[in-house]
Amino acid sequence: MELVKKKIHMDRISSRAGTQVVLEEDVNISDNKPDASYLLNSKGEIIMEEIRAGENVVNLRGRLVVSILYLTDMEGTCASMEAVIPFEERVNMEGVSNGDLILTDWTIEDLTVGLINSRKISVQAVASFGLEMEEHVEQDAAVDIYHEEPLEYRKRTYPVVQLVLQKKDIFRLKEEMELSGNLPNVFQTIWHHITFDHVEFKALEEKISIQGEMRAFFLYEGEGDNDRTLWYENTVPFSGIIECHGCRENMIPDIRCSLGQCNVEVRQDFDGEERVFCVEPVLDLDIHLYEEENMEVLSDIYGVDKEIEALTTEVQLKSLLLSGSGKCKIAEHAKIQNTEMPMYQLIHSEGEIQIEEQAVVENGIAITGTLTVTTLYLCSSRSIYATKNMMPFQYVIEAENITPTSIFKLHHSIEQLTVTMLDSDELDVKAALQFKVIVFAVQKSNLITDIKVEELDLNKLSELPGMVIYIAGQGDTLWDIGKRYYVPIAQLKEVNELVTEDIKAGDKILVVKGSI
Repeated sequence: MELVKKKIHMDRISSRAGTQVVLEEDVNISDNKPDASYLLNSKGEIIMEEIRAGENVVNLRGRLVVSILYLTDMEGTCASMEAVIPFEERVNMEGVSNGDLILTDWTIEDLTVGLINSRKISVQAVASFGLEMEEHVEQDAAVDIYHEEPLEYRKRTYPVVQLVLQKKDIFRLKEEMELSGNLPNVFQTIWHHITFDHVEFKALEEKISIQGEMRAFFLYEGEGDNDRTLWYENTVPFSGIIECHGCRENMIPDIRCSLGQCNVEVRQDFDGEERVFCVEPVLDLDIHLYEEENMEVLSDIYGVDKEIEALTTEVQLKSLLLSGSGKCKIAEHAKIQNTEMPMYQLIHSEGEIQIEEQAVVENGIAITGTLTVTTLYLCSSRSIYATKNMMPFQYVIEAENITPTSIFKLHHSIEQLTVTMLDSDELDVKAALQFKVIVFAVQKSNLITDIKVEELDLNKLSELPGMVIYIAGQGDTLWDIGKRYYVPIAQLKEVNELVTEDIKAGDKILVVKGSI
């Protein structure tokens, strides 16, 4: 006899670690930049240069790049600069060794930029890093058995989610946005902010489709006499295809998408005027593709004329509990920070989500965080100013039957942000935060991986009666009785004139050893 086996492909996190890195530096404004009088906005980005595993340690090397927008000492004009702070960090991580692939996630928990004087800016930041070592495991499971000897076996069906494909990839975009006719030509770009909204992925045959919206905001210096700071904003839809060998329709995509390198240039229009913003962003993709299957495996075996022992291995099987999304709505009135600089006209608003805690609760995942909204506005003196407002939120995304042992992955984005001016010092902020989640239930199961066949123990067999009436106890099954007395199920059904295998406590089952 021979087992028919099938491989189950599973992924699991075998080791986790985390660390926080404090980064701070005083940065001088370069000589070719004007003096700073007021800081308007700042945004930080972690660029990793090396993630290298050693023996029980991971070496992180990279740099924090902070883009800073500031008001110059010339009325109504802005400028920008970059501060670069390199870092190296060793993180203890038990179980890793040379060459292991480490999945790394990072967030800038706190970024504080301050003006020391007109030529020097202080930068302080706390960067948090989460590290995981993900193992890809193949587990054999017996799904059938070839046999000539008389034996009995039964099967069980498990809903199983298997990891079919995991890889990193990129998606390149190129979009051109031409200034509207009432805006002057571009002399130079001062600041840009590129975000992506409503990004959706779908698994197709040998490829993945992507679609969404790209939102772009630019501050620029006008050409000629009109050298004051101007602005332009536009939103364009995009779609495309990512080639993905092994991908099939109806697979479950879990794809983390983040903005990587982004090149912004000003190009000439058909009339030879500098009026076209060319944006070439690269989206970094961390792709996991799962496939759901109702897998039928052998759950037990016994012999009739031989002793057959099923050898099992305990494994953790994952099944899909939920793949969905939820929206958290925020609506608040917010005061500007500097009431001495009242608002005259809104220019641009952008938001950032900071997740502080996510935990499993009854039938859901509780999320606590803060939405930080930065708004640029024009004051009555025609100078640009900024205000920053922090709005805490709590939200529970529904996940029926989730338990503390479940595994979940959560992605967040700002689906909609609308800021309107109520008064010269008050804003109305409305936002819709989207949370996408994939939840896996984890079940420990004993899978048959081999069998041990021996001749029947004649002494043991001789002790069994040739005929007996067995009174079924609570929970007894026909399978249990047949296995105990080495009798085929079909024979038990025929002798007892049973149509099905269903029995209940107190039923009298006639057991006759041997064939009938």
